[in-house]
Amino acid sequence: MLDRVVRGGLTVALVVGGLVAVAGPADAAVKTFKNCTALNKTYKHGVGKKGAKDKVRGSTKPVTNFHVNTKLYNANKKMDRDKDGVACEKR
Repeated sequence: MLDRVVRGGLTVALVVGGLVAVAGPADAAVKTFKNCTALNKTYKHGVGKKGAKDKVRGSTKPVTNFHVNTKLYNANKKMDRDKDGVACEKR
């Protein structure tokens, strides 16, 4: 069985016995931010997992324009204080 690793840019392809598995930028390691201030510099309205909805109280409107990325959310879910699936949500 021939094993060979081919690297180019952000795409890594592993060739094993004629099968090819490709890992692109979406599969790259996700960043863990120190706090919400740092996260909001990159993702202005926060980060949420797929299917998440911002939980609100009273007459305020929920944030709906947060960045959706489950892996990124999971890496930073310690900052989701209300446990609604959206970390660092901000208007």
